[in-house]
Amino acid sequence: MQKKLHIRKGDTVMVIAGDSRGQQGKVLRVDTEKYKAIVEGVNMVSKHTKPNAKSPQGGIVKMEAPVHLSNLQVIDNTGKPTRIGRKMDPKTEKLVRYSINSGEVIK
Repeated sequence: MQKKLHIRKGDTVMVIAGDSRGQQGKVLRVDTEKYKAIVEGVNMVSKHTKPNAKSPQGGIVKMEAPVHLSNLQVIDNTGKPTRIGRKMDPKTEKLVRYSINSGEVIK
């Protein structure tokens, strides 16, 4: 059974705990099994690479490391981090995510 997550690919999120606290970015990938996400420009680490076709010289490459989902909060339309709720949309009769703070539906 797949877990219901408050964060999806493409969401703009803010890191609320850890070394990257306060940074914002777009979610590139979500790992549902490990409960982690890779966020653009957040939690950057240096990875040592051998020479290959992509980088013939090899060397040190900066890349994003996964962040635990409990350390992320979605940013709503007002630009502030918020908790996420779910409710039925009366028009489309589908379950939609909404901001707990402002009550607006999150696209």
